[in-house]
Amino acid sequence: MPKLGMEPIRRAALVKATIDEIGAVGNLDVTVARIAKRAGMSSALAHHYFGGKEQIFLAAMRHTLTLYGAEVRGALSMAQGPRARVEAVIRAGFTRANFRREVVAAWLNFYVLAQTLPEAQRLLTVYQGRLQSNLTHDLRKLVGSRAPDVAFRLAGLIDGLYLRQALGTVLPRNEAVADQVIALLDLEITKGPAT
Repeated sequence: MPKLGMEPIRRAALVKATIDEIGAVGNLDVTVARIAKRAGMSSALAHHYFGGKEQIFLAAMRHTLTLYGAEVRGALSMAQGPRARVEAVIRAGFTRANFRREVVAAWLNFYVLAQTLPEAQRLLTVYQGRLQSNLTHDLRKLVGSRAPDVAFRLAGLIDGLYLRQALGTVLPRNEAVADQVIALLDLEITKGPAT
């Protein structure tokens, strides 16, 4: 008989194990059995809670997106002024929680999964839309009508730095990686609004 109240704990353990296992392997060639073993339970129980490997991957990405969203909201709540708000959004992506090896590997593999799984594509579209919107909102006050294009370039640089991290490129510490994106932000601000 299942223990009452254990489902949320076990689901959380499986999500964490999924992220850790993807980080250890570096790709989606992980099995439910390996994820379950890492979480300290049987693969049958993992299948019971999620149904299959793709559903576990999706749950892991929803969890990652939820944590990222909370970091962004927290950073925005403390930021004063449009430039500080854009910087807060950028820096939220490079915190220790969001830019550690296993989370970056999960992101990279999430992008791969989104190529074939409609639900993953939908989650990716939501994330990209929110990032674009969060950046564009305050960039309008700084660069006027160029804001959507500037936001697109900033998001592209963020994605590129995640890709380099996933590929094992030696990058500086998290804050210095975020500074690369901030440097582009400052360059775009000095250009001013479109004329």
